[in-house]
Amino acid sequence: MYIFPRDLYVDVRIEESFDTHIRFKQLKLQSQKVRKEKGAFIRVFDGERWYYSSTTNTEHVQEQIDTLAAMAKPNPDILSHPIVAAFEVNRESVFRYEADSVTDIPLQEKQDFLVKIIRQIEDEAIVNHSSYYVDNKTIKSFYSSKGAAITYDQQTCGIRIGLDIVAGENKDQVSVSKGAVNLPELMGYEGYFREEIAKNIAFVRSAEPVVPGEYAVLLSPEATGVFTHESFGHKSESDFMVGDETMRAEWALGKQVGRELLQIIDDGTLLGNGYVPFDDEGTRGRKTDIIAKGLLAGRLHSTATSVALDEGLTGNARAVNFEFEPIVRMTTTYIDKGTRPLKDILAEMDSGIYLETLKHGSGMSTFTLAPARAYKIEGGKIAGPVKISVVTGDVFTTLQEVDAISEEFELTSFVGGGCGKMEQFPLPVGFGGPYTRVRKLQVQ
Repeated sequence: MYIFPRDLYVDVRIEESFDTHIRFKQLKLQSQKVRKEKGAFIRVFDGERWYYSSTTNTEHVQEQIDTLAAMAKPNPDILSHPIVAAFEVNRESVFRYEADSVTDIPLQEKQDFLVKIIRQIEDEAIVNHSSYYVDNKTIKSFYSSKGAAITYDQQTCGIRIGLDIVAGENKDQVSVSKGAVNLPELMGYEGYFREEIAKNIAFVRSAEPVVPGEYAVLLSPEATGVFTHESFGHKSESDFMVGDETMRAEWALGKQVGRELLQIIDDGTLLGNGYVPFDDEGTRGRKTDIIAKGLLAGRLHSTATSVALDEGLTGNARAVNFEFEPIVRMTTTYIDKGTRPLKDILAEMDSGIYLETLKHGSGMSTFTLAPARAYKIEGGKIAGPVKISVVTGDVFTTLQEVDAISEEFELTSFVGGGCGKMEQFPLPVGFGGPYTRVRKLQVQ
C-alpha cells in the first residue's frame, strides 16, 4: 500500500470517524451535527529518535513518509533495535459493528429517542435541564514497515442529561449518563434514565450534611470503577516509572499491595468504551492482571516502556485521535468480582457510608472521589442520604483496607468526559466492578 524506505522503521495509522451530536436545552433543539473526518498519523524511527506527522489529507501519506524519512538517519540494523524487534506484526481485519452500525440509523430516529427520554423530566424540582445524544464509529487501519496490516472498527453511543434541581433550600447540579455500543442497547436503558432522575430528585430533597470523619465505605460498581481507575489505574501506566528508580522500587512486581481477595484487571478485548482489539502501535489487545491475589502482578505498556522495563506487551499504547502519538493508557479497568453476596457484606456493617454515584474522581499517590449520591449505613442497611464533598485516601493504605468484594458485578460506559493524560483528553475508557468495602476512608 505504501513504499516504506529502507533502513528505517515506519508505521501509519489511518482513522476514519463518523460522529453525531444532538443537543437540547429543555425541549428546545440547540444543535444537530453530523461529522465525518479522516486523518492519518505517521511515525518514522531511525533507532535514535522518532519523527512524527499527522494529516487530514490521506492521499498524501506517502509524501509525509518520504518527508520524515529524509530527516532521519538510515540505520541498516534498525530491525535489531530492541523497540523495533518488539513490535508485533499482526495482519487481520476485525469488524464487529457492520450489522448494527450507528451510521445506518437515521438522524431523526436518534433525536426522537432523546426527546422521548427528556419528556420524562416533569418534576417541578427540576428548574432547568440540558441533554445531548452522541455517537461515534471509527474505522482504524494500521500498517508498518515490518509487515503489519490491521483494520478494525470501534463504536459507542450514549445520552447525558444535566439537571439543575432545587427543593426548598436544597439545590444541586447533577448528571445522568449512560453509554452503549449500539442504539438498540441504549434504548434498553429508557427505564434507567427515569429511575436515576427520580433518585437524584429524592436525594436533593432530603440529604443532610455528613458528619466529617473516618468511615467504613461501601462502593457501588460505578464508584468501584472510578476508584480503581483513579487510585490505581494511573499508577499502573508504566511510563511514569521509566527513568524513576524510586517509583519502580515502590511499585516492584510481586509486592503485596492488598489482601488476597483483591484482583485488578485491564482488558482491551471487552466491548464498550475501552474496547481496543489492537492498540495504536498494532499490538493485539489483551487481558492484563495488574493485581492478582493482592500482589502487584503487572503494569500497562507501550512497546517502548515494555522494552525499557523488560516486561511483556499489553496493548495499551493509545492516542485520543490521529493528531497525537500513542502513549500508555488504560482500556477497561476493573476490580474482579468476589464470591460473597452483597447482602451479607452489608449486613456486617453496623455503620458506614454507601457511595452510589460520583460526580468525578482524581488521584495518583492519593485519590479523591466527589460523590453525587451517598447514603448512611445503619444496622446493616442503607439508610438516609447524606451530602458529602469528598472522600479521600492514600492508595497503598486504601488497597490494604479493601476487605470485602461482592459476587454482584457490573461494567459500564459513560458519555461526556473521559480519561485525561497530558494533553490527550477525553479518551474513552471502560470501568466498573463489584460492590467493594473499604474498612476506613476519610469522609468530609
